[in-house]
Amino acid sequence: MRIYLDLLAREATAVEFEGPITKARTSGASAEELAELEEAKLAALRVRALLARRARREAELSALFDTAGDLAGLRDLDAVLQAIVRRARQLLGTDTSYMTLIDDERGDTYMRVTDGSISPAFQSLRLPLGAGLGGLVAQTASPYASATYQADARFRHTEWIDSAVGDEGLVGILGVPLKLGDRVIGVLFAADRSERSFGQEEVALLCSLAAHAAVAIDNTRLLHETRAALEELSAASEIARERNAAVERAGRAHDRMTDIVVRGGGVQDVAAVVTDILGGAVLVLDTDGQRLAEVGTPSGDAILAELSDGDGEPAVVANRARGRVTRRGPVWMAAIAAGKETFGTLFLRTDTELSDADERIVERAAVVTALLSLFRRSATEAEARVRGELLDDLVSGRIGDTDTLDSRARLLGVDLRTPHVLLSVPHNRSRERATFWAAGLARAAHGLSTAYHDEVLLLLPGDHPGEAARKAARELGQALGTPATVGAAGPIHLPTGAQTAHREARRCAEALTALGREGDGASSGELGFVGLLLGGGQDVQPFLTSALGPVIGYDSRRGTELATTLEAYYAAGKSPSKAADALHVHANTVAQRLERIGRLLGEDWQHPDNELELRLALKLYRLHHDT
Repeated sequence: MRIYLDLLAREATAVEFEGPITKARTSGASAEELAELEEAKLAALRVRALLARRARREAELSALFDTAGDLAGLRDLDAVLQAIVRRARQLLGTDTSYMTLIDDERGDTYMRVTDGSISPAFQSLRLPLGAGLGGLVAQTASPYASATYQADARFRHTEWIDSAVGDEGLVGILGVPLKLGDRVIGVLFAADRSERSFGQEEVALLCSLAAHAAVAIDNTRLLHETRAALEELSAASEIARERNAAVERAGRAHDRMTDIVVRGGGVQDVAAVVTDILGGAVLVLDTDGQRLAEVGTPSGDAILAELSDGDGEPAVVANRARGRVTRRGPVWMAAIAAGKETFGTLFLRTDTELSDADERIVERAAVVTALLSLFRRSATEAEARVRGELLDDLVSGRIGDTDTLDSRARLLGVDLRTPHVLLSVPHNRSRERATFWAAGLARAAHGLSTAYHDEVLLLLPGDHPGEAARKAARELGQALGTPATVGAAGPIHLPTGAQTAHREARRCAEALTALGREGDGASSGELGFVGLLLGGGQDVQPFLTSALGPVIGYDSRRGTELATTLEAYYAAGKSPSKAADALHVHANTVAQRLERIGRLLGEDWQHPDNELELRLALKLYRLHHDT
């Protein structure tokens, strides 16, 4: 019997196990010997079959183990499903294997993955639920096998399914369900292109692979949901972090702006807070386009350039939607407004996108700036009233008790014991703004101001009224955007003298207007007696034409200096030689010019009655000509 052990040892084929019996029969072995060999052969074949089953089971277990390993390291669902289908085909020894899944959205099934397929139509097959062998498996959640698919009447055939199966050439088909709990999500198939009956062990093997496939699909779903949940959690965490940061910024801004209001800070402080928290640059303009604050980079000019319209004019109109931020490119704008009154516009230029909370910071900065503007105006108006009342009393002569007057002045920081100058600004179209400007100047210079009838008065410490008048005319004109004429008198000593100085300063301002010097400033001393003559606002031009017109006209046409020579002649005590020295010309030149003047004005031009008129005309001409 050793020969059969050798055959088993070298894994011989079943046909080779007939060899020993054939050889014994040929050599004339007895019937008993042949019967014994036949019994040994059968035993050996049973052993061989058992070893084959165990080998196949070992291969199946190995394949299932490999599949479990694939699931443990799941990265790509397509690769795992492809491996399962391929192993099903290899282990069952079929021509092809494939998998279909149920599409819940479309309400049908579709081909998910194939191995060994040759038909494109079969690989892209979609079929309604319940159709074909797969439909029967899905409906019953049980395995089904058909040795001859086309002739099997247990399931519902459809033309396009039978056609696709025919294109692939499939005959024997086994299908098992892919189950998640009690729910069928698809079917795993193994198929041959010839008639085939599938045994129980093959059905069990395919069911095991189908179970692994279902786990892979469910794990992928769970992994996808987990990743999606993590991404949503991460996004929510980022949003929460950004919102927390925005809330912290808003809180810091609120605290710092509140501190500015409490300690009496200014617009520049508010702008600094905005740039410190939000970055960029801040520009604050009043309603006239004047800059109230400028902090950060780029400069205010650069910000206005970015806001320029096509004609180059800056678009600085305050936001009409009160209390809300608007945007123009990289510049964010908020109106500085309180109630129905607008004080200006706050501009923030930044390359960073602002959140809603950041926009609220800009809006709060505009509100705080409006509040500071109201405080400043209220304080200025209150102080201006007190200062104005004191100046009104001085100008009107309501002095009363001088000690009380000094006490009132000291409370305002004014020292009535030092010399002062009085400035008069005649009424113009911007009287309210002129009054506000005068109040600020008086407060800064430790002086007084008031709106007195149809003029604005300023009482400032100093002893150079002409310089003070010209400076005030220049600065007030720039602030108002229109010429401002200022007359001055002084220095005066208080509390007496204010009434007289007021009359002189007023006449001086009227004289400047009469001389055509609007927008200029001068003192009554600089105008001399001309100021007294023109203080009523008389027109000087007819008098000049009558008294000195021929000489002025001749100088204008010929480019000569007859009027200048006549001034030098009178200034030299009517001495031609001294006048020549003052003019740096020869005495004969002066004599020739005087002769020409005589021919223009008449022979009696040097008569004493005419001399005063000519001297006055020359003074008026020089004052008028120097504007």
